[in-house]
Formats: sequence, structure tokens, C-alpha cells
Amino acid sequence: MPELSYLEAIRSGLLAEMREDPSVYVLGEDVALGGPFGVTQGIAEELGAHRVVNTPISEGTVMGVAIGAALSGLRPVVEIMFVDFITLAMDQLVNHAAKLHYMSGGQLKVPLTVRVQCGVQGNMGAHHSQSLESWFLHVPGLKVVMPSNPADAESLMRDAIRDDNPVLFVEHRGLYFSRAEVPEGGSGLAMDKAAVLREGADVTVAAVSKMVGPALEAAAALAGEGVSVEVVDLRSLVPLDIDTLVESVRKTSRLIVVHEAVEQGGVGAEVAARVQEEALYYLDSPILRVAAPNAPVPCAPPLESAFVPDKERIVEAVRRALSSQFP
Repeated sequence: MPELSYLEAIRSGLLAEMREDPSVYVLGEDVALGGPFGVTQGIAEELGAHRVVNTPISEGTVMGVAIGAALSGLRPVVEIMFVDFITLAMDQLVNHAAKLHYMSGGQLKVPLTVRVQCGVQGNMGAHHSQSLESWFLHVPGLKVVMPSNPADAESLMRDAIRDDNPVLFVEHRGLYFSRAEVPEGGSGLAMDKAAVLREGADVTVAAVSKMVGPALEAAAALAGEGVSVEVVDLRSLVPLDIDTLVESVRKTSRLIVVHEAVEQGGVGAEVAARVQEEALYYLDSPILRVAAPNAPVPCAPPLESAFVPDKERIVEAVRRALSSQFP
């Protein structure tokens, strides 16, 4: 079982699909040179420059070209350097890629994978550090996945490329150099399934992407106090595996949702609404969210550190959940 970094696992999944299927190709800014973080390094040398296409700095144009290619029978993988820049491609992605299957009565398919890098890491400031995944939850026709570990990074990449729908594949750059063993075939979980990473009985903590790590750290710390925390990695935001969450909440009676994106309008709000619809009478206390404040991402290191949720904030939320209850 090889040990891969998160970055290497994405490349491994991408390469595996490209080797098996000649209709898969990559396009984006500097992708033939490896991209900004080296995810596509070496692919052009192995498979040819016609399969890994450098593009101009024009995200809207690149997305439009990729959608046309997908409609023509190819399976393009587009790299958008930072999720902050996807604003420049929203028209093509939201108004065309997401809707053409529906508007054609099912005659058209858009097997498009869009790789975007997100998150706070390295003091890059408000234009290069956002987590904007919740924008796309609101667009019917798009799927959204956020792997938290190398095994999921490989398997979700392969699943996304094989899917006949447009998939937004959201990578946290703070995970790129984390390492773990990757079983053959990746994690083995279907793209639409959440993963219970730690069993517990007192509180469920549902976490997204890089926040899975602090959630597991908090669960380990609280175990020393006799508190049993169940940690669920959501993995896929669209479709959302509400059944796994509800099953967990029916056992623990408490739920905390953790994400790095700002709290207002984030994934946590959708998860809270869906869970209370299915499991309201199992809840012993209000559903809590641990998220970033409603502010632009700061650049100064101390402010950036204070902005991002951490183990201590999750531990505090668990204690609040355990000490509060409905009237």
C-alpha cells in the first residue's frame, strides 16, 4: 500500500483515468508545467502536450472551451488556480454546464471536472484564500466534492472524471503535502457517501475538508475527559449523505458542523436544516456551527491564525453542546 501526499494522490487519480481513457484531457493556466502547486507535473511528458493544454489567463474562456469539449464527447479536467478566480467563470459554469443536460431534455451530457484550490494557508490574503463551496450548493446540476485525505483525493478524482455531470473538485492547499497510505482503488467509498472516521456516543462532529484533522484532534482530546465524539467526514456536499448524518445524530443526540468557510450561508447552515428536518426529536441541544467569522480572510499571520477554526474551538463547541439543552 503506497504512501502518497494529497497532491500526489490527486495526480495519481488523474493519471490513472487519462491512461485508461483517451477522451480525458487537462487544460488550464500553466498545467503543462505542473500548475501553480505541481499537481499536473510530468503528465504532459508522459501523455503528450495535446492531452495537457496550457491556456491563456481567461477563466471564462477556458471554462467555455471545456464545456464545449464535454458536449462533444470528451472528458475535460479544468484547473482553476484559486477558487477565488472561479468568479470569472461563473457564467459558463452556472448557466451552461449545470443546466444543459436539463434544458436539452437529457440529450446532452456535460462530463466536466473542475479542479479548484481553496482555503487559508501561507498568508495569501483575501484574494487567494477563500472557501466558496457553498455558492455551488445552490446550483442544481452541479456536484461538489471536498476530499480531506490522500485516499479520498485519489478515488474522488477518478469518480468525478467518470461522472457524466459537471463536478466541482475542491482541494485545500493546506492539505497538499499531508501524507497517508492510499489503498489500491482509493478509499473505496462511493462519491456520494460520508465517512464515519471515529465512532462516538455523546456528540457528532461533521467536518469538511481540512477541518477533519482538527475535528479528530478535538475528539482525541475530549476522550481523555470521558467525552465520546463521533467524527463524520462529509466528503461530498452535493449530493449530501444526509442518511449517515441522521443515523449518527439519532445515536448521539447532538451535532456540530465544522467548516473553514465563513459561517453565514455556509455548508453548516444547510446541514443543520437538513438534519433537523429528519431528526429533530432526537436532538437534545441546538445544532452548533464552528466556522470562520463573516469577514475577508486577513493576511497578517496572527490574524489569519485567529480566523481559521481549530481544535480548541471545536472542543469548546462540544462542551457547549453537552451543557445546553432544549427547554
